Amino acid sequence: MQTLHFDARFIRIDRHDGISRFSSELVKALSSKVRVVAIIHDLRQLESLPLGIEYIVLNNPQALTEFFIARKLNNLGATHAFSPMQLMGSVGRRYKLILTLHDLIYYRHRKPPQDLNLLIRAIWRLYHLSYQPQRWLLNRADAIATVSNTTKKLMIRHHLTKRPIAVVHNAPDKMNSIQPRKFKDSKDLLYIGSFMPYKNVETLVKGVALLTGYRLHLLSKISDSRKSQLELLAKTVGAELTFHNGVSDQEYKDLLSNACALVSASKDEGFGIPLVEAMQLGTPLVVSSLEIFVEVAGQAGIYFNPEDPASFAEAVLELTQGDNWEEQSQKAIQKANMFDWNQSADELLKLFSKLDA
Repeated sequence: MQTLHFDARFIRIDRHDGISRFSSELVKALSSKVRVVAIIHDLRQLESLPLGIEYIVLNNPQALTEFFIARKLNNLGATHAFSPMQLMGSVGRRYKLILTLHDLIYYRHRKPPQDLNLLIRAIWRLYHLSYQPQRWLLNRADAIATVSNTTKKLMIRHHLTKRPIAVVHNAPDKMNSIQPRKFKDSKDLLYIGSFMPYKNVETLVKGVALLTGYRLHLLSKISDSRKSQLELLAKTVGAELTFHNGVSDQEYKDLLSNACALVSASKDEGFGIPLVEAMQLGTPLVVSSLEIFVEVAGQAGIYFNPEDPASFAEAVLELTQGDNWEEQSQKAIQKANMFDWNQSADELLKLFSKLDA
């Protein structure tokens, strides 16, 4: 492969979401290994790409002209193309194509991203009522990438594709990994993420109420109505909460560096980037026993039953017994090193090599 056409049209202009960050960081890693031509639909997307990268401006992926994008790439002489989504048009293509399915969480929680237009949101809901449309989309490609072994197993279980599947791990932005830390006797527990029902923040609130002197910091932006619900619950059970309603990158790093643990009682996840971000800084994890969390955190996590606030409280106390905190900090640093964009780029290029063999 001499040139890789990378579909960078899912990079957001305002702020990164998971797929936007996956796109921009993977492009950066690939650019040091192979000639990359970025496919964009808005020149502002170049701000998240390497300076001086080659690019072409094509249609917005939500436009009807997406059906004809393969013809455009054929005319440009494309030989290999990758998209961080599974929606890229492919009719009549004459190049190798790898598409991506990140997770299957929207089959269980069908509310679509609210930044999509109304028509696309309606199609989104219908699309996730059955696996058959997913099978059709994925089988148009030569191979499929996904970000975790957990999702790969689910894809195989549900017979989503006949194509080879490779794991191209998601990874975090580098936060300057440090040496394992000494326990500072902190009683600050951090949660970052949305406040949707399946995130199960209520279990964290109830669990913190069982821990003397501990405070739960809720870092993400939150609506007034959801905040009122959690404040009422905290008052009822006697939990200490701090609502940050969004934090800067530096504030996030500072909070992680001084916390007892990053916590999550989520009942469902697609990956778990906050876990890796915490591990980079040697911050232990106390998280629900989801399969994806176990894959991401391994021995660096202390796990609990997300249905049981007492199980959460016991896990926190276990972390702070004896030398456990320092040992978990050491494991966190080691595990975080397994998630690296250069390694992910290598896995993607290996998959293309297999297609070319």
